[in-house]
Amino acid sequence: MKKITKETYLNWYEEMLFWRKFEDKLAQVYIQQKVRGFLHLYNGQEAILAGSLHAMDLSKDKMITAYRNHVQPIGMGVDPKRVMAELYGKATGTSQGLGGSMHIFSKEKGFYGGHGIVGGQIPLGAGMAFGDKYHKREAVTLCFFGDGAARQGSLHETFNMAMNWKLPVVFCVENNGYAMGTSVARTANHEDIWKLGLGYEMPCGPVDAMNPVAVAEAMDEAIDRARRGDGPTFLELKTYRYRGHSMSDAQHYRTKEEVAEYQKIDPITQVKDILLKEGYATEDEIKVMDKRVKERVAECEKFAEESPFPEKNVMYDVVYEQEDYPFLPHKL
Repeated sequence: MKKITKETYLNWYEEMLFWRKFEDKLAQVYIQQKVRGFLHLYNGQEAILAGSLHAMDLSKDKMITAYRNHVQPIGMGVDPKRVMAELYGKATGTSQGLGGSMHIFSKEKGFYGGHGIVGGQIPLGAGMAFGDKYHKREAVTLCFFGDGAARQGSLHETFNMAMNWKLPVVFCVENNGYAMGTSVARTANHEDIWKLGLGYEMPCGPVDAMNPVAVAEAMDEAIDRARRGDGPTFLELKTYRYRGHSMSDAQHYRTKEEVAEYQKIDPITQVKDILLKEGYATEDEIKVMDKRVKERVAECEKFAEESPFPEKNVMYDVVYEQEDYPFLPHKL
């Protein structure tokens, strides 16, 4: 695994803080109705992305996930201004404003969504890995899904096929404790989701996903296994979300005290503490990073605000190949 150095921690702190503040801004503009539809935020789960990116080879590896998908493409190299513009429904967005919050996408940067169908990305992730194996690309796909999606039947079909064909894929369940408002304890006879891999003799196990180091180590081992041709791994990334399932979630299923307990192990705070403890950064240097993050978020907001909405014909152009399609109104 690549060494975890002073520079790693400095990068982790600034990037994780940016992802957090980026989404805090999205929550703010959502209330102002500048972002519409559903909005699922990643607050609290940032160590998963930070650790994963450290273990990946971004020149060829891919990532696919569900609808809690705003910061992953940013980590993969997508311009955050374009991500925010997409949520605003603007023409400068990653999908010209037509995808919205749940469908961020960038083939160029190896990020394949953003999927609104619960668990729909699980077989797709295996399919991407099959394509890489077939074409001998030596690439690995990281396929993320939530604890609720782990109960989909397609997971079992996919696991069976992925093991049969030794596909280069890492299946990652982001267990944040709740499928919308249903606790993990209420969804199955056991709470150890990683054990689903045992039935397929798939290497599997739990990971402390509030710690980016633990994530990086587990991901590195799994990615290395996949790249060697030894097949998939199933990791249960034990994390927590500080906000509701979506912005419309009143969160009656959990207490404020529970959230407060998990905030004591906030991944961003953990990294900040290491920066100070190891002398990697001073309080003043951290304030400079904080200021830089605030300015980056403001730039994204300004870009999204000032970008134009797409022309109406764009909505038809991406659906209909035949330009003179007879059932379109003559005047859009």
